[in-house]
Amino acid sequence: MLTTIKNAWNIPELRKRILFTLAMLCIFRLGGFIAVPFIDTAAVDTMVNNNSMFGLLNIISGNNFRTFSIFAMSITPYINASIILQLLTIAIPALERLSHEGEEGRKKISSYTRYLTVVLALIQALGIAFSFKQILTTDSAFTVAVVALTITAGTSFLMWLGENITEHGIGNGISILIFAGIIANIPSALGYLYEQVTSGSITGVLLVIFLVFVILVIAGVVEINEGVRKIPVQYAKRVVGRKMYGGQNTHIPLKINQSGVMPIIFASTITMFPATLASFFPNWGFAAWLSKSLAWGGAASTILYVILIVFFTYFYTIVTFNPDDVAKNLKQYGGFIPGIRPGHSTIVYLKRTLNRLMVAGSIFLVVIAVLPIIVGNVMDLSLQFGGTSLLIVVGVALETVNQLEQQMIMRNYKGFLK
Repeated sequence: MLTTIKNAWNIPELRKRILFTLAMLCIFRLGGFIAVPFIDTAAVDTMVNNNSMFGLLNIISGNNFRTFSIFAMSITPYINASIILQLLTIAIPALERLSHEGEEGRKKISSYTRYLTVVLALIQALGIAFSFKQILTTDSAFTVAVVALTITAGTSFLMWLGENITEHGIGNGISILIFAGIIANIPSALGYLYEQVTSGSITGVLLVIFLVFVILVIAGVVEINEGVRKIPVQYAKRVVGRKMYGGQNTHIPLKINQSGVMPIIFASTITMFPATLASFFPNWGFAAWLSKSLAWGGAASTILYVILIVFFTYFYTIVTFNPDDVAKNLKQYGGFIPGIRPGHSTIVYLKRTLNRLMVAGSIFLVVIAVLPIIVGNVMDLSLQFGGTSLLIVVGVALETVNQLEQQMIMRNYKGFLK
């Protein structure tokens, strides 16, 4: 990784992209020190400590929810809006046509996502301001409006930061912001671990087991994310004029975890959403029951979490890799998989192979995400976010380094004539 970053730094264009990404992350961290007015931070701190759901939101936001800065809601409304638009793209023919119209279609869908993000952020902000009046210094209508508009503006600004990182920086901007938020929590997490060890809540044996678990998770994430099923492809020879084309042997790389860390990010956000929404109405009987039933770390929320991880593993993989398009392109350019007929047979073979890989990938994601929740509940320790956070950090780091390597290959390619 360090060698890749060093080599990328020597390329002027990549150096600019890296510096741009670092500058955006600095702005993100500086924004965490801009407090929202009319907020009692001590009451927010108590609320985060007493509610594991808000604890997860605090970790994703990079501790901005505990301090209730302008980035208190983090980027979760944008993630929810993206999920809704992707699902609607499958259900609504007009959006599906837009998604196949190339760059212009993607720009329109992106603009719809931005508008929906602002609407969802405003609804969530009003819910927080109206429902948790104990965190407000005054409960006037003006105070509620200022708090709601401020954190909505903060989320909108984060959305702008993420999109600019994706376009002008390195890596997926939204993932990078979540990555930075989790990394920012490492010092406080180490402090918590130290307190637990010194107080005797965690023995030396448990500490060793925890460290071994962390190492195994990191090794497993690297192994699964880098694991590839190479499907061989041959191209038939073609004579065009006096030149011969084709006759090459290559392969289609299918990753075991084709979707990366996105299923975990999507699943954790959606799992929190019903309980978060219900907590805005504590005086409603059904809302109170829903908030308690779907509390993070409970049986119902864990089952929902598992189902959503599996669903988004399949959904995100299908969105990013279409076997029909791959088979069509192979047939168009004279390529074929040895032993498989071009056309329908190739589609069936690719889907079958992809489904097997998705089963392995989804099982791995479920184990990594759920095991810390189970261990934390059994041992009465706050480990609910260990596996999820670690998976996101390692996964985003690997994806970013892979993008750097791809960018360097593109810029250092010299062609066949040299």
